[in-house]
Amino acid sequence: MKKVKLAIEHKFSLTVYLWGTITGIISGLAATKVEYGWLLGIAMYFVVDRFVMAVIKELPPEIPEQRAVLKKAFWGWLLFWLYFTMLTYSIMIQFTPQCYSNQSLLYQMVTSGNATVPCNVTPVG
Repeated sequence: MKKVKLAIEHKFSLTVYLWGTITGIISGLAATKVEYGWLLGIAMYFVVDRFVMAVIKELPPEIPEQRAVLKKAFWGWLLFWLYFTMLTYSIMIQFTPQCYSNQSLLYQMVTSGNATVPCNVTPVG
């Protein structure tokens, strides 16, 4: 079996995405318990440089020093953090969508049989 070697830039990106996923899950769980629990994930962003260095041990050539990791990793971390925060929070509170209008896309999907959520809106007609 041939061993695949990733470029350091790819290792860096994957590590940042992993940290965004971890902090997102923690934020989502914390937000279900405390109103401002999602701030925990934002606070954890500031240790992304230490996490990256612990995992990959070296930096890509375009990042001159460890302090520059925060700037380089921001958007990748933010998108993963936001997605997994909302996903975890929605799962934990057992979110169910509501139909507020018989003209909404959700209502149309429910009445056509394409969705499995209940709608309590009476049709106008």
